[in-house]
Amino acid sequence: MIVDSDGQLGTSNSSRRFKKDIKPMDQTSEVILALKPVTFHYKNADTKKAENTPQFGLIAEDVAEVNPDLVVRDADGQPLTVRYDAVNAMLLNEFLKEHKKVEEQKTNITQLNAKMANQAALMAQQQKGMELLTAQLKEQAAQIQKVSAQLEVNKPAPQIVSHEQ
Repeated sequence: MIVDSDGQLGTSNSSRRFKKDIKPMDQTSEVILALKPVTFHYKNADTKKAENTPQFGLIAEDVAEVNPDLVVRDADGQPLTVRYDAVNAMLLNEFLKEHKKVEEQKTNITQLNAKMANQAALMAQQQKGMELLTAQLKEQAAQIQKVSAQLEVNKPAPQIVSHEQ
């Protein structure tokens, strides 16, 4: 249901049959990020009645500064009310864009987690390889020391040669 600028109650048709120039909203909805929601009380509200309950919404003049198409104007051209139906459609568009980003981030996180798992497995494999190489080096060092000791034992004793006549 809508109330037009003449105060007439009506419906807003949603069928494609009544629309033209249909295209995706894309960045058009980003203007809602500049809107400033407020709390307020109506000026002539009876303080003892439910109509004095705090209200939540937007100020038509502020909305008109952000995007004039989001307000309905009175007979004098002054902002009268916010087109909350249009704001809601823009909110939905922004929500869907953010949802798409979240889904893309989830995919990226999943891929990064898989890469991290692969890297961890590779690091573990490299660690085992390094441990094996270290053990082989220690074994070779021990063998070299053993061979050196054997050479030392088998070394002929120094001989003194005399050239006396």
